[in-house]
Amino acid sequence: MRKIQSMLLLLAAAGAACSSAPPARDPAATPAAARAPATPPYISGDAAALFVVLPPAPKDGDARDQADRRIFRETRALEGTPRWKMAADDAELGNGPMLKHFACSLDIELTPQQAPRLTALVQKVTRESAAAMAKAKDFYKRHRPFTVDAGPTCVPPSTVGTSYDYPSGHTTAGWAWGLVLAQVDPSRATPIMARGRAIGDSRVVCGMHNASAVEGARMLTGAAVSLISASALYQSDLATARKELATLRAGAHQRPDAAQCAIENELVKPYW
Repeated sequence: MRKIQSMLLLLAAAGAACSSAPPARDPAATPAAARAPATPPYISGDAAALFVVLPPAPKDGDARDQADRRIFRETRALEGTPRWKMAADDAELGNGPMLKHFACSLDIELTPQQAPRLTALVQKVTRESAAAMAKAKDFYKRHRPFTVDAGPTCVPPSTVGTSYDYPSGHTTAGWAWGLVLAQVDPSRATPIMARGRAIGDSRVVCGMHNASAVEGARMLTGAAVSLISASALYQSDLATARKELATLRAGAHQRPDAAQCAIENELVKPYW
């Protein structure tokens, strides 16, 4: 499996490993036989089969491709700006970084150790959503924008290896987190979803993905999460995550810096 797909699936697997209790040490250091068995999937059947709901990838020279080319060229002007830095930061998909990405929108700073049930829930959803994303990438094999047009990228191209453009794996993760966290805390759904959308936008700002790849990933992830939400097991895990977050908020907790959050609120606005 290519580098970015492996990153997403390993990230999701790490979340599943903490579904019953915070691990005492790195799960990778625990013998497989000593680990808790994986819980049943939320999606019955082949989650990857969902990729058929995705529109075909743009073809060279068609209207969608031309729009992608224009957006890539125009967003190169963001190099060196605060939004460029956010795009580079958003490239980090680990559990800890993802919780930091959503700290302002949740109005609480969390670590995976503090919120193991919430983290496990989101990562399980990400894993199942990523199955369809990975299949679509391999099916369409669309090249990334920086391989077509010259221009800077906010992170080295080597970070994505030889993986393809359509749809975006980072957007799958960001949108899955946003959709699930909005269900965990509906009172903050608007800022949460804005932040989740911005993680996908960051891939365009960064030059790692075309805009169509981001839009496609949101559609595909939305379809997966819609199906996942119908699962009784998901609803049970969601209720547990809500209780966990409520307990953390009721106790002593760290809130994100208000000044930094004000800056973020401006940066998460759409750029095209």
